Amino acid sequence: MSGQRVCVADFEEEAGRVLPKAVYDYYRSGADEQRTLADNVAAFNRWCVVPRVLRDVSTVDLSVSVLGQKLSMPLCVAATAMQRMAHPDGEVATARACRAVGTGMMLSSWATSTIEEVMSVMTSSAGSGGVLWLQLYIYKDRALTLSLVKRAEEAGYKAIFVTVDTPYLGRRRDDMRNQFKLPPHLSMSNFSTASLAFSEGDYGNDSGLAVYVAKAIDPSLCWDDITWLKKHTRLPVIVKGVLNGEDAVQAVNYGVDGIVVSNHGARQLDGVPATLDVLEEVVRAVQGRCDVFMDGGVRRGTDILKALALGAKAVFIGRPVLWGLACQGEQGVRELLELLKQELRLAMALSGCHGVSEVTRSLVRRAAFTSRM
Repeated sequence: MSGQRVCVADFEEEAGRVLPKAVYDYYRSGADEQRTLADNVAAFNRWCVVPRVLRDVSTVDLSVSVLGQKLSMPLCVAATAMQRMAHPDGEVATARACRAVGTGMMLSSWATSTIEEVMSVMTSSAGSGGVLWLQLYIYKDRALTLSLVKRAEEAGYKAIFVTVDTPYLGRRRDDMRNQFKLPPHLSMSNFSTASLAFSEGDYGNDSGLAVYVAKAIDPSLCWDDITWLKKHTRLPVIVKGVLNGEDAVQAVNYGVDGIVVSNHGARQLDGVPATLDVLEEVVRAVQGRCDVFMDGGVRRGTDILKALALGAKAVFIGRPVLWGLACQGEQGVRELLELLKQELRLAMALSGCHGVSEVTRSLVRRAAFTSRM
């Protein structure tokens, strides 16, 4: 470590120095011109916090219940694929950090650690908290898809987050230029064949992951498949990838247990709205019939606060966790999560909130831009 890490940007700067270029590009980049990638972050600056004063904030409680599980804070770890590219311990290190901090982790279907080994470390590591959920892609092979769900159920995962925005992979120019593929010593560990484990070796001149998705993931996915999935699992089903009120209403009508407002980290379709900009629309559309979460662009404690004020039950982060992992493995992720936790605690205190339930819509206003001419 070259110096003290005092913000998320410090972690990213260090990760950029230690990661191989193709790996850093894969983690960092968005689709096409990456306008939405930048806008996810910029969106938080379009809102101001309007603090209350003289509220006795000598104690501030960040705890929250997410899908029936008590967490130490409303900040959770989103699914990010192939974490052993960032550090040899990969998802195992991330799970240990989540356990220590007392928050939830969404494990990617495309993890480089198995469903079972990640749960094993989550339950055996130091700490008293930590919850695991499975992020699920729907494969053309539906039996294979259900086998992942069954394994998650048997291992003790608490929910299924089904990604609904990836019938095909977005155009990620850096991955195309780098002809991205997994390093030869790694594979997607939850699959037994080379073709499904993303370890065939030669994917031509394209992004290897784009080729993989075109071969394996089902582009015919529709709302009836949510019904199909719910019939085959006893776990809560949350849809991840909703960006408008109409789809949110559809999701509730099909019986989902939650919605993640997400544009896939701006990695699918460039030019879609920043997630913060559509969060309130989705919250209003569901009218309290399910919990709403969000991800995308969260880099500061005040970002979390603003998302909560606009109706998110909890907020997920992806890339910052990878930067922590690349910097220092489990300790790096733990440090990153603790940093954001402390930033959120301070932001809540300085805005006059004793607990998450006091973070309401009145706390934020759209920033006004007035001309000086």
